[in-house]
Amino acid sequence: METTLLGGRYQVLRRLGSGGFSRTFLVADVHLPNHPKCVIKQLKIQNKDTGTLEMARRLFDTEARVLYRLGSHPQIPALLAHFEESREFYLAQEYIEGSRLNRQAEEGKPWSETRAVLLLQEVLEILSFVHRQQVIHRDFKPSNLIRRHHDGKLVLIDF
Repeated sequence: METTLLGGRYQVLRRLGSGGFSRTFLVADVHLPNHPKCVIKQLKIQNKDTGTLEMARRLFDTEARVLYRLGSHPQIPALLAHFEESREFYLAQEYIEGSRLNRQAEEGKPWSETRAVLLLQEVLEILSFVHRQQVIHRDFKPSNLIRRHHDGKLVLIDF
């Protein structure tokens, strides 16, 4: 059985989620040694007529440039690639191994003041960088913050 590769190099391992305008997948980059994992975000284009597709292509390219710039921050996933395939648009980003902030907060168990202040300081440092780049996240919520396993730092995802 032959597996189709996205962008000629990304093998889909599993779907991570979907929303109104996109689907995300955990993939393996089969062109690199050890096939490192990354995340592919597929942007859904509802109307695929020529004019709409051209406008979407321009917006997609602009978005990729912004994500590439933001990925220079150590707490924002790096953009690895962006491509169009079969009139669909894809972003390949660094995969962050960790746990989402919404899973770390237990209902009915308040955090200490110190823990809450440290969290806010870390989040505000990331958002400060994002805003200095003239970008607004637009979907800021606990499930879009991942506590990275290897260093314990928060990472802001899903731009």
